[in-house]
Amino acid sequence: MALSIELVDSLKRCLRAQGLTYRDLAARLKLSEAAIKRMFSQRAMSLQRLEQICDALDVGLAELSAESARGRPAMANLSESQEQALVSEPALLLALFLTINRWRQEDVLAQFDFNIAQWTALLVKLDRLGIIELMPGNRGRPLTARNFRWRANGPMERYFRLNLLGDFFADPFDGEQDALLLLSGSLSIEGVKQLRLRLEELAREFDALLARDATLSAQERVGVSLVLAQKPWLLQLFQPYRRAQNG
Repeated sequence: MALSIELVDSLKRCLRAQGLTYRDLAARLKLSEAAIKRMFSQRAMSLQRLEQICDALDVGLAELSAESARGRPAMANLSESQEQALVSEPALLLALFLTINRWRQEDVLAQFDFNIAQWTALLVKLDRLGIIELMPGNRGRPLTARNFRWRANGPMERYFRLNLLGDFFADPFDGEQDALLLLSGSLSIEGVKQLRLRLEELAREFDALLARDATLSAQERVGVSLVLAQKPWLLQLFQPYRRAQNG
């Protein structure tokens, strides 16, 4: 297989991992969507064009070559042990967050209380855990998909429920960048299914926005967290008024 074909296939995987479409890439390169599709379908492009695409995806040629040699897709989930390692060391979890969001080392050191040795040690740990690949210049390449999901009832989800949920809701949601909607009502089973699909669509839109803004500097971005959830539920304060069910 020609190296150019391997690299183009690797670019396709990078696009999928970042939740980007050919249209998104065309907009970044100021080309037509048809031109992008043609380049990828013919699996041939100039080195200059390859470098432009790498810049648009914030991926180095060395990283792309290494990824194409492995040919493995990005991880959609972490293992139980990987999540537990992150839960057990908050600084390591922060390092993963910063790496996934493509923070440069100089920005990390400017905004967080790490020195170079401490930051390097965290990246080495993530590399040994198989979550990132440590590249020259302390650049971490995530081995996860940008939109990877935590394990259902895994270490991170349990940690969030027990330790972080109260912190998330502790302060009022009254800022310009805040939003809190408390909704409740009765729906049919079909209505509940439709609502879940809409929540999944919103999650995908969030992933797409993350990918779109990934090339901006750290100073131009704001950390944002969403909690999307639904379940059949009645407030605990209503429980004393519930009639006992027979059987």
